[in-house]
Amino acid sequence: MSEAPILSIRGLRKAYGGGTEALKGVDLDIRKGEIFALLGPNGAGKTTLISIVCGIVTASGGEVLVEGKNWERDYRHARTHIGLVPQELTTDAFESVWSTVSFSRGLFGKARDDGKIEEILRRLTLWDKRKSIMMALSGGMKRRVMIAKALSHEPTILFLDEPSAGVDVELRRDMWALVRKLRDDGVTIILTTHYIEEAEEMADRVGVISKGELIAVDEKKALIARMGKKTLKIALAEPMAAVPPALAPWAPGLEDDGRTLCYRFDANAEETGIDGLMKALSDAHIGFKDLSTHQSSLEDIFVELVHGEGARA
Repeated sequence: MSEAPILSIRGLRKAYGGGTEALKGVDLDIRKGEIFALLGPNGAGKTTLISIVCGIVTASGGEVLVEGKNWERDYRHARTHIGLVPQELTTDAFESVWSTVSFSRGLFGKARDDGKIEEILRRLTLWDKRKSIMMALSGGMKRRVMIAKALSHEPTILFLDEPSAGVDVELRRDMWALVRKLRDDGVTIILTTHYIEEAEEMADRVGVISKGELIAVDEKKALIARMGKKTLKIALAEPMAAVPPALAPWAPGLEDDGRTLCYRFDANAEETGIDGLMKALSDAHIGFKDLSTHQSSLEDIFVELVHGEGARA
């Protein structure tokens, strides 16, 4: 029997006064100990979803269960088990790192525990900065402090809203390593991102949200396998001005000023059409210098789904 989800979202809706629907009946289960990436363009409903689960925004309908308990009726349980790292870096500029994190722990009714605060700061490589005031820190360090604040009350579920926003590539990779370490320590991670590479690099599962609806949820590799396409690129011996009529049944395209013929196919299909295409090239006496294939990335799939070309999960 499979383990019950640590977080279960059922029929979650959010409508605003003007009739705008930010969320349209979202259903989602999060497994204990996974990294789940919620992908979507700006305005898709990512932050609204997180804000409702974390008790910041009131839902118009639906239910959230945190370890089996309703997040409104047992709100103390929900708040205790959920940590949130918001997108905005909002801290008291003149407080020290130690005070900022310690105060956050107290807000959740946790007893003072200097040893736990030290452990969190060390894990986040913030120990040497514990006496520094917030305004003296770099953007990357401030982001780490926000994570430390969210972990101060020892939650089992951590939401990261655009964790890499505003940090450079090197800091982004440090953040990825940090998130993996948190997962290894037993924390369930849900992150929103518009960085496709972030989801592709870190997530165990990926959800795609668009216009308030969850349009796909799957294991990252399974999503790529299920919806991914491959492209066969044929480097031609001589450039073409147009695709010859003999190749029309395969509907290939031309790139690189007519020097490359591109044929898109479903790698999971019984018949890919490649054999027929290569025979047609030979029959038409079209020479080529090289062949290569390109697997669709998560970004390619994301674009297809958001533009309505992919099947709904």
